[in-house]
Order: sequence, then structure tokens, then C-alpha cells
Amino acid sequence: MNAPFARIAPAVRLAELSQPDEIARIDAFVAGHPLGTPFHRPAWLNAVAIGTGNPALALIAERRGEIAGYLPLNEIHSPVFGRLLASSGFAVDGGLLAGAGLDCEAMFRAAEELAVRRSCPSIELRGGALPEVRPGWTLRRDSHCGFVRPLAGDDEAQLNAIPRKQRAEVRKGLGNDLSVAVGSGEDDRSAHYAVYAESVRNLGTPVFPRALFDAVLDGFGEAADILTVRHEGRPVASVLSLYDRGAVMPYWGGGTWQARALRANDRMYFELMLHARRRGCDSFDFGRSKTNSGAYHFKRNWGFEPEPLTYAAWTAPGAEKRDADPTSAKHALQIAIWRRLPLPVANRLGPLIARGLG
Repeated sequence: MNAPFARIAPAVRLAELSQPDEIARIDAFVAGHPLGTPFHRPAWLNAVAIGTGNPALALIAERRGEIAGYLPLNEIHSPVFGRLLASSGFAVDGGLLAGAGLDCEAMFRAAEELAVRRSCPSIELRGGALPEVRPGWTLRRDSHCGFVRPLAGDDEAQLNAIPRKQRAEVRKGLGNDLSVAVGSGEDDRSAHYAVYAESVRNLGTPVFPRALFDAVLDGFGEAADILTVRHEGRPVASVLSLYDRGAVMPYWGGGTWQARALRANDRMYFELMLHARRRGCDSFDFGRSKTNSGAYHFKRNWGFEPEPLTYAAWTAPGAEKRDADPTSAKHALQIAIWRRLPLPVANRLGPLIARGLG
């Protein structure tokens, strides 16, 4: 009788994200893993590093020279919110991608040791394999939901797939004097940033550095673009989207105050559904939203059903838990003040703060 194969413990090391061969190996592993997302790709980590100055890191577990596990990380520095290892930074997904038979505990232990070495008292994992029972870790299953549904087969079917009340809003947007353009050139980027910056200021949130959006577009190439809606030549709604595995993900989008009356946001998302289908997508990933938030209900109005997400957080022994939640009562006053800032002031100060949100 043959003896069973001995289980080989993985060797865990830091990935060399500056090396093209290493990046190619990681990209192949992510592409072949059922839980792989754009936020696992080195292109995302490096875009965050370029755009915000937060270093790109990654842990790799290897067996017999092959990648058996992969954990992407950005090291986030913030004078307001402290230091953090995030998987992945500025992302709604990430976390550990575990191959068959991987000892995940070895990866979690390596992440904790890396956090201590780099003076980061917190780790956040936004998906992937999670530490169900491990000291210092907590899981949250009620904070966020994801929203994904298939795209319809043609334009009319797509419109009819939207619930009646929201479909009426889309029809109003279709009837208004609006133009739609898709691209990733300088005009598209400038229009998007102007709209997005005003949108997040109105919500009381600091805007990310424009360099982050540029780095994502440059790093993802044809797998990212911008759709902008204009009224009388002026951009009023715009969204930067990612494309992966047949899905479109409208990731950074917003509208000006004028957009609401024009139904420009409604027109924008409908036009994106049509554009995505024409470029070969079969599903629409509306991303995550905080449970029971305004964005959560907005997506439900479009006919998307919420799927609860589970995130994990680690806090070093003796350290305070990190609180960068914009809905936290601790930050309510700051949000109220930010909403009142003149837009030029918010745009100047916002990137300095937002680069540390992670």
C-alpha cells in the first residue's frame, strides 16, 4: 500500500513587484483563481503606490517552485487614521487567494509579522480566505454588501430589466439634452476628476489625488475607461470603470448638483450597461455599499440584490482599533464641515487627507 504524500509546508516570502517575471507569475495565478479580482493584480497595487505614495507589498506562498497562495497589500500611512496594511488599498476586494491545500495560517502569521516589522498596528482583508478563529482578528459580515446582476441581451431588454420607478428616471435622462462619451484621454480624465471631486465634496468626503485615477487608467490599459455625460458641453456625471472576467465595475463615479435634475447619473449607469455589453461583458458589478446606506438603496432600486460581504481586521496587541468609517459618529462633525468647504479649498486639501484613507 502506497504511503500518503507528505504535506509540504509553503515557503512564504515578499514578492518582488518591481520584476516583470514576478508580476507575470502573479497575474497568471490571479487569472486562474476563482476569487481573483482586479484589486489582486500587481497593476492595482502599483497604481496605488504611484498615485498615493503608499507602498505596494505582497506575500507569496510557494510549493515546489509554484505559487500556492498570494496576499496583495498596500501599506497605508495617515497622520489622521494611523498606519495600516490593506488588502487591497483603496479597493472593495482583495484578501488572500489560497491554492488547494494551502496552510492559510502561515500566510496570516506572515502578514501579522510583516505588519509589526513595518510599524502597522492594523491589517484589513477585504475578501478572500479569512481567519475564522485567530487571536487579534475580528470578522464583519454586516457592514457592506455587493451588487452584481447579468446584463440583458439588447438595449430595450436592458431598459425593461430596470424596475418601473427607476426605469422612469432613466427615461427622463434619455429625454434630456445630454451627450455621452467614452475614453481615457486627457479630456476624459479632466472631466471625470472635476465631476468626481465635486461629488465627493458634496458628500463630505476628501477627494483622492488625481494621480491615483491616472495610474489606474495607465496600469489597466484597455481594461479601464471613463464614461462621461455632458449637458451643453459641460460634464455633469462621470464614472471610471474596470473590466474583468466579463464584468464591468463602475468604480469611481459621481455627479454635480446639476446632475440630479437632469437625471444624468441615471443616464450614465444605463449607458454604461449598454457600452459594457457592446464590448463583450455579460454582467454588471455595481460594487459594494455600506449596508442600508443611500448608495445601498439606490442600487436596490435598479433591481440589484445585496449580497453580504465579509471583511477581516487585525489589531496588534495593545493597539486601538482603527476607525476610518465615514459613518462613524466620531467623524460626523468633520463630514458636516467638509460639505461646506468651497470646492477649490476641498480639492486642494482633500488629496492630502484621502491618500491615507486606504
